[in-house]
This record gives sequence, C-alpha cells and structure tokens, in this order.
Amino acid sequence: MSGTTPRTARMTALAAAVAAGAFAVIPAAPAGAVVGGAVGDGAYGYTAKLAIGDGLRACTGALVDRYWVVTAASCFAENPAQPAALQAGAPKWKTTATVSGKAADVVELAPRADRDLVMARLSAPVDGVTPLALATAAPAAGQTLRVPGYGRTKDEWVPGAMHTGVFSLDSVQPAGIAVTGQGGAAICKGDTGAPAIRETGGKAELVAVASRSWQGGCLGETETRTGATAERVDDLAGWVKDLRYRTADVKSGTHVQIIGADNTLWDTVADYKAGSWLKNWSPVGSPAVVSAASAVTGDTVHAYAIGTDGKVYNHDGKVGGAWTKWGEVPGFAAGAKAVTAVARGNTVDVMIIGSDDKLYSTTADYAAGQWSGRWNLIDGRRLKAVTSSASNNVVHVFGIGEDGKVHTIEADYNAGRWTTWGEVPGGAAGAKAITASARGNTTDLMIIGSDGSLYSTTADYAAGGWGNRWNKIWDNRLKAVTSSAEGNVVHVFAINEDDKVYNLDADYNAGQWSKWGEVPGGAAGAKAITATTTG
Repeated sequence: MSGTTPRTARMTALAAAVAAGAFAVIPAAPAGAVVGGAVGDGAYGYTAKLAIGDGLRACTGALVDRYWVVTAASCFAENPAQPAALQAGAPKWKTTATVSGKAADVVELAPRADRDLVMARLSAPVDGVTPLALATAAPAAGQTLRVPGYGRTKDEWVPGAMHTGVFSLDSVQPAGIAVTGQGGAAICKGDTGAPAIRETGGKAELVAVASRSWQGGCLGETETRTGATAERVDDLAGWVKDLRYRTADVKSGTHVQIIGADNTLWDTVADYKAGSWLKNWSPVGSPAVVSAASAVTGDTVHAYAIGTDGKVYNHDGKVGGAWTKWGEVPGFAAGAKAVTAVARGNTVDVMIIGSDDKLYSTTADYAAGQWSGRWNLIDGRRLKAVTSSASNNVVHVFGIGEDGKVHTIEADYNAGRWTTWGEVPGGAAGAKAITASARGNTTDLMIIGSDGSLYSTTADYAAGGWGNRWNKIWDNRLKAVTSSAEGNVVHVFAINEDDKVYNLDADYNAGQWSKWGEVPGGAAGAKAITATTTG
C-alpha cells in the first residue's frame, strides 16, 4: 500500500484489494480496533464507541462538540468501499454513540463528498467531556500520532475497554495521510473512524480519522503489515464550525460577541446573577463581517452584521434553543459601513451608516414576524460611528461626526417624527468609538477619546437634561467599545490595544466603577464588539 497514491487511485486500488481478500473489509463490517495498550480511566474521554444496527457494525469516533462526533463515512455506507455514496440525513441503521459512559443516538449524518469522513449529530449533548480540538497545523511526515479505539485487538474479538496504539506518519496527501503501527500497534475491525491524535506539550489535537488498514496482528488475521490510511481534518475547521453552530445552545445572560481575527462572529455569555462566565468563545457561523450589533426581544437575541460585501445580515437565538441561519436583512443595503440596533418591546430598529456616510434605518416587528422592507435615509449628516438606546418608545441615536464630535438625533414614535441633530454637551473632540445603554429613562453614553481612554456622560430623559461634561473613567488605549445595562448596572466591554477583550462595570447602586478585567476565554485578535442582555 503506497502512501503517495492520490486518493482516487488509492481507493480504486483498495477496492481491488478488498475483492482479492488482501484487506479484512466486507460490506457488513468495515475495517477498523487498535491493537495496543488498554487505556486508564478518564484518558481520551472524547473517544466515541459507535454501535451501528443490531450488532451489524462497530466503529470508533471522536467528540468534537457536545452534539457532534466525527468518524468515517464508510461506517454508515451500505458498501463501506464506497463511502462517497453516503447520503446526508438520518442514518439507515439505528446508531448509538457512547462517550465516557454517556450514550446518545445518532440522528443526523453530514458526510464529506471528498473523503471518507462524516459528522454525526447526537440526539442529546454530551456534557462534562471536553471535546477534542481540531489540529490547525498540517501533519508532516515523521511525526508520531496516537490512535485510541474500541476495535478488535490481537487477542480479543470484542474488547470491553478502549486501547491505543502509536503510529508513525509516513506521508501526507491533500485529503489523507498514511501511517504505520509501531510496537505491534495496528488498526483493526471496530477502529474505523478512530481519531489520529497529535500530542504536543500535553495538548491533544485531531489530525485525521482512521479509514482503511491492513490489520496486521489483529485477531483472526494472517496479514503482518500494520499500515493504514486516515482522512485529514486539519483543513476542515470551517466545515466543522458551520455544523457545530447549528446546535450551539443560546444561553441566558449578557451575550458578548466579537468579530475575531477570522472576520467571523464569536460569542460568550456572562451570567451576572450567578457571578460566572461561560469561559469560552463559541463560533456562531457568520459570514465574513466587518461590523456587528445586537439587541434582545423577550428571550431572543438578535444579531446583525455587515458582511465584507457591504450587505446587512441577521440571525436570531432563542434562549434554550439554537441560532437560526443567517439571512440578508430586507431592503438591499449595499456598501454599509457600521450598524447599530435597539429594541422597543418586540420591535427592533436597525440603523446603518451607508456607503455615503449617512444614516439609514429599517425596522423589524418580531411580534408580526416582518420587516419594514426598506432602508430610509434619516439625515444628511456624515458619520464615522453610530450607537443607539431607547426609552418610552423613543429611539435615541448617537453618532460621531466627520468633525470628531458627538451628536444625537431621536426617533419619537409617540409623535411619529425624527428630531434634528444636536451636539451632546461636554465638548468632546476627536472621539474614535461610541456606545450607549439605557437604564430606564437614563442613557449612559461612552466614547473612546482621542487619547484612547474611556469617557462617559449621562442623559436623564425624564428630567430632560444631560451632564455637562465627559468624565474620564480610565486611562487606556482602547480600539472598540460596547455596553449593556442590567438593572442599575452598566457592563462595559472593550477591545484593548493588545486586541484582547476586557470588561468593567458601573454599579449605580453602589455608586462606583469596578476595575478592568479580561473576559474569560482567551480571545485574541478581536476587531469589533457588541453586547446585549437577555431578560
């Protein structure tokens, strides 16, 4: 078996070998357990044991998300020698995946057309087990990989425990790798779909998924060769991410979303009532975007983003459910530069800075399930940044003009009219970014000043007055800022000059600001930020 054979030729040669009996692979039992040492409790806990049909087949996989297992498509194909024929959807045979003693049915298959690979969605999430991370660097010949599996060993037909073996990486092709077992290790029946893991500095990452093997040393086999092929996954992060986002649970709390270094949206959640963070950033499957905003109606988070194509997109996440797919906001916006959104009950007003630097607005009525369908030009003033808040059916819009000063305009839905622009008192100049959040009839307005520091002022709309100065909150070198109010506390989130995400709070109950602290999850390379809080 040559590790340098292109995949199409390799699979043709494999089919011929199967027919000749060189491989112990038959349609009812795809090749696949690792001859190697038994694994101790808790080790490689993300490894999944797959029972397919009523004793029809057994395979191995790896948990890469609490809802998803990656394995070989040949495990589910009617003819294992033709994995490309596997269709997306529910599996033909009832399949159960067991991960660290937790069992769940496989309810959906998402196969790849270009390699023996499939993502299997579980009926229930596997919690308490850390999923296996995908490798981000390509494999290289000469590396050592470890493969855990539940298949046959040299002396057991159906082992009760997981075993692992060490393999040398012989060669790398665009879609797959060739490996050879070391110290008697081999991939046997039941190991198809097993993860090929690269372990570096105590960190495990998924490089490939076991596909075919000579099965040398496996019980019942006379073959002595221990070579095998595995399908690469290091180049499939986008595919895996898109599937994972479909089942990402929407949590209750303050959602902080950033545009990451990859120009897509990432989400984390703070539960301030419980005093805890989610402590990781989850992708939300967005297109490539340059600006983002968010708002909440009831228990649903609405996210809005401007794509790199200048169009405006939206998706929603109901607490306890999953995010919907992204769709373009009606109205055919083009060349948009920045976006803000604010909720009035079940209605959200979405505003953008258009390609001409002017303010445009549209409205989503989520109670009626419809959009206004067009972007309305509000005013001819040219803006560099925009934010908004709402109180008593009035939308307050704040923008940084091309003069670097801060201006405001209002949409009074009680009177059915917009006001004209006026400068926010305090004489701000050279403002770089802006955010607003409402506490009842009070709006806290914050800017990043010309020196990169955070400044704040307040409007009391019930009393009809503004503060007359901008108060410096902290000496910083900030690049972007957002905020969200929860009761009488304003949570502020910012991207610092190190491109990491930090938070501080203005607690108006205690009359004090907290200190800055990094948002848990280790975000790096953040470009833009938005936040909103569910009820």
